[in-house]
Amino acid sequence: MPFPRSSGILLHPTSFPSRFGIGDLGSEAYQFVNFLVASGQRIWQILPLGPTGYGDSPYQCFSAIAGNPLLISPDRLRDEGLLTDTDLSNVPQFPLQVDFGWVIHTKIPLLRTACHNFQRHASSELKAKFAAFCEAKAAWLEDYALFRALKDAHGGTSWHEWETSIAKRKPDALERWRQQLAPEIFFHKFLQFKFFHQWTELKTYANDRGIQILGDLPIYLAHDSAEVWAHPEHFCLDEETGLPALMAGVPPDYFSPTGQLWGNPLYDWEQLQEEDFRWWMQRFKTMLDCVDLIRIDHFRGFEAYWAVPKGETTAINGEWMNAPGKELFKQLEHELGSLPIVAEDLGFITPEVEALRDEFEFPGMKILHFAFDSGSDNPYLPFNIPHNCLIYTGTHDNDTTMGWFNKRSPEDQDRVRRYFGYHTPNGIHWDLIRLAYSSIANQAIIPLQDFLGLDSEARMNEPSRPIGNWGWRYQAGVLTDDLAEQIRSMIALYGRLSKTT
Repeated sequence: MPFPRSSGILLHPTSFPSRFGIGDLGSEAYQFVNFLVASGQRIWQILPLGPTGYGDSPYQCFSAIAGNPLLISPDRLRDEGLLTDTDLSNVPQFPLQVDFGWVIHTKIPLLRTACHNFQRHASSELKAKFAAFCEAKAAWLEDYALFRALKDAHGGTSWHEWETSIAKRKPDALERWRQQLAPEIFFHKFLQFKFFHQWTELKTYANDRGIQILGDLPIYLAHDSAEVWAHPEHFCLDEETGLPALMAGVPPDYFSPTGQLWGNPLYDWEQLQEEDFRWWMQRFKTMLDCVDLIRIDHFRGFEAYWAVPKGETTAINGEWMNAPGKELFKQLEHELGSLPIVAEDLGFITPEVEALRDEFEFPGMKILHFAFDSGSDNPYLPFNIPHNCLIYTGTHDNDTTMGWFNKRSPEDQDRVRRYFGYHTPNGIHWDLIRLAYSSIANQAIIPLQDFLGLDSEARMNEPSRPIGNWGWRYQAGVLTDDLAEQIRSMIALYGRLSKTT
């Protein structure tokens, strides 16, 4: 599905300023949407919104569908009467970088207080809305809320380490634990109710102002997630231990002689296909309730995937296995119509993967940071890219443009400058932004860090670093009118403003 010529900003909600130590869905989120409008953007790209676990990665969540309760705005809960100014009076002074442990220690008690006040004081109308939400989302919410309550009751251990009866979802054990953990189950349902209420209002605000939200769908799920526990038949798991029998990863390459072993369980595609991909239909439908466009992470895994047997400690001894991606996307198209999907087609991409992408007209991705590492045949150079793609300076996995450029050798830096034929006084980051906007790519997406000209300290994620990622936030006040006008004038120059803007 080709998209019209436009532009957008990549920014995850955790990166908003907030006095609660992490970006949330409060006033700063609405100010950012206003900045998108003022600067002429039409797309807001985010990372996965799920509840994160160890390492705080939005790509390793406790659920593929649920929302992250740390994004709930306590200020908005106060405005609704579920918290008081007194409740919020002892919030500590947080560092600018997100300290997830400290945030959890501070926000979860506030959310528990809000839940307690909801149970005691909420109007009958609000309680009816909560009941309607629980009924509408029951297909995933019942399992998720029980899963999170069970994790808390078991000290946070992975579900495969629980007692066998509940790990394998024996009916009597499920009923016993539901009764025993009823207050905690209610709490986790309440968190999802408030998350989706706040997110839906923000999305509506953005949509009403011409902003579409581009969400992110990781192809694989964390092993320790509600969906893997609730639907083990859809995954390649060892029947005795519950651990992955086949693990996801990528094979050895120039960058890694042992490949990458991610450890996520692979899908039992045969079982999924026998069910007409019902599980995948639900996943896409629920995501399209939250976003307007979907970026599929590791798209090549829908054509063929690298399967590593259990017991391996590296990805060397895996093998390529075919996936029924064509059949899946046909079923999605049949049920949902033309698919607003972007294919993350970076890395080792075969002609078969390209054919799958092109058959459904999914835009691919082009990264300018990759464009200067070889000769004129480099597929990321603007004169080699197709119209139907999204072009980026870099993504959340890349360094900032300033960091990327400063780490290059003087010879490489000179080569980049010679490509432009000039150098603006505003900095190399604006040169790359201009290059993205002037390209023929239908969409140009720029991380906010690049508009601000920030160095490597503002990098969102370094894939080779297991901890210390995902914490960057911008400072309040940096989204100025002058910056918005500078962006807007460049977008207008290169034909990326909408006709109605």
